[in-house]
Amino acid sequence: MTGTTPPPDPTTPPPPAAEAFGLTPMTALDVDEVLALEHRLFPQDAWPESFFYDELAHTASGPGVEPTRRYWVARDAGGRLSGYAGMMCVLPLADVQTLAVAPESQGHGLGTRLLRLLVSSAREQSAEQILLEVRSDNPGAQALYRREGFSHIHTRAQYYPDGEDALIMAKPLIDLTAPSSAADLRSPFT
Repeated sequence: MTGTTPPPDPTTPPPPAAEAFGLTPMTALDVDEVLALEHRLFPQDAWPESFFYDELAHTASGPGVEPTRRYWVARDAGGRLSGYAGMMCVLPLADVQTLAVAPESQGHGLGTRLLRLLVSSAREQSAEQILLEVRSDNPGAQALYRREGFSHIHTRAQYYPDGEDALIMAKPLIDLTAPSSAADLRSPFT
């Protein structure tokens, strides 16, 4: 664990400017715009188009089927794509799959708002912990995650295609002193 920053108060609203962005669930109709922003922001390790469609296929629910993915897009007052975020939740864990904010929309609290939406959704789905990976050369994103209660727990050396390390960060969503369903996954023979 790094830092001694206390976890944020989840009732603290994001900065007022962040409220100016509309959030809606991502659909297949959003993928072209999302993909363009993805390539603009992450030219070295952008997801291929098929990844977004594959992820969205897991957002559907139905009788006896719970979605394992949740994705949102953020648009400014003019309807322009300003950011997007998505997570996977397979209990007891949730994982931030992606979180991106267009450069022209940064500095208004949108990244904080999207991250809090992911954390809130993970809690609603009863996840015990939420994880994410962030490039070691992205101090801005790391600072956001730390402010929101994430701690660095592991480093994956040379994880990204250009050889950059990935920092694995985690945030507990339950009281860590209470019994965990993750303990149920452990073999009784270990």
